[in-house]
Amino acid sequence: MKIVIVPSGFKECLDAEEVALAMDRGVKRFDQSIDTEVIPMIDGGEGFAKTIINLKGGDLIFKKVTGPVGKKINSYFGVFEENGERVAVIEMAAVSGLKLVPRDRRNPLKTTTYGVGELILSALDLEVDRILIGCGDSGTSDGGAGMAQALGIQFFDKRHQIVPIEGGKDLLKVDSLCINHLDKRLEHVPIDVACNWRNILCGEQGVARVFGPQKGATSKQVEILSSALEHYADLIQAATGLDVRSLPGSGASGGLGAGLLAFTNATLHPRFDIIMNFINIEEKISMADIVLTAEGSLDFQTPNGKIPAEVARIAKRNHIPVIAITGTIGKGAALNYQAGIDAYSSIIQKPTSLEQAMKKAPKWIEESTESVLRQVAIGWAMAQRKSLKKVSI
Repeated sequence: MKIVIVPSGFKECLDAEEVALAMDRGVKRFDQSIDTEVIPMIDGGEGFAKTIINLKGGDLIFKKVTGPVGKKINSYFGVFEENGERVAVIEMAAVSGLKLVPRDRRNPLKTTTYGVGELILSALDLEVDRILIGCGDSGTSDGGAGMAQALGIQFFDKRHQIVPIEGGKDLLKVDSLCINHLDKRLEHVPIDVACNWRNILCGEQGVARVFGPQKGATSKQVEILSSALEHYADLIQAATGLDVRSLPGSGASGGLGAGLLAFTNATLHPRFDIIMNFINIEEKISMADIVLTAEGSLDFQTPNGKIPAEVARIAKRNHIPVIAITGTIGKGAALNYQAGIDAYSSIIQKPTSLEQAMKKAPKWIEESTESVLRQVAIGWAMAQRKSLKKVSI
């Protein structure tokens, strides 16, 4: 038997490689003879830069920059060379990710992407030819305004005083913005962005309403943030002529996609279109008898471009069954059956605290993987029994 293991990470808990190795141990607990192919997947979030730099044999550059709550943190980006070009790889999660926001300070009205802009400037200082940015696992919802300010965009209030953008709420103080001082080097360095193509900035399906609660926003804060981002879209259109409200990917990473579109002339890509250039999984999946995938929380958002659904889409083209191991099963999880996931199972074994679940996650992933395969084995045994009965008749 051949099993291909293609998980994402468990946000704020385990990266994709750690999840994949735990699943592989679970398979081997069931049967040591099973041939496994382990392919940790990235989606633009945690692990994006390190994975690509490892694959390309590049270098990590460590920098002290502004974190999501305004304090200096140690972060990094990567640089590799390919086809005569120097390419910088920036991971939004490594500078403004949710994991970097203390739980008691999770208010997306007060978190910033300023550090993302600082990393872009550092990459430009190294005279790179191209920049690749992974948008995912963000802890911010400032529309990329913090990043824009780091790059030279100026935000003014009605008295024409500069407004420091320290979070999404500050956008409501802005009356106009000026693009004249934007770093000119951005005109000559293409930026490609791997993001969730279905996330948009504004409206009922805008980033404030869909993702604000995940980042700690109350219902009242969601409405404030939604109004702030609507106003921000008006400011961008007045200054640049670009309407970013519902452009594909504009809502990625709390609206960072919109900021990148408006101020850096970036090109946004569905994240798997870029990632598949670095990790070729289709051929490996096509050789599998079963595909195992994983995600920290399986819910109604999973079919919208997240790793388990994308893996299932590839597997279904090859008529291969897909089972997902998940930390929690959320609202609308059954939609994943339509997305091509044939079965899913939570690792949670008993009522427990979040802290305990995160601590036990590697062991529980291993045990859940073994349990799932034992259930599959029962089905195979029943099918074989039925087949033997038919033959004997």
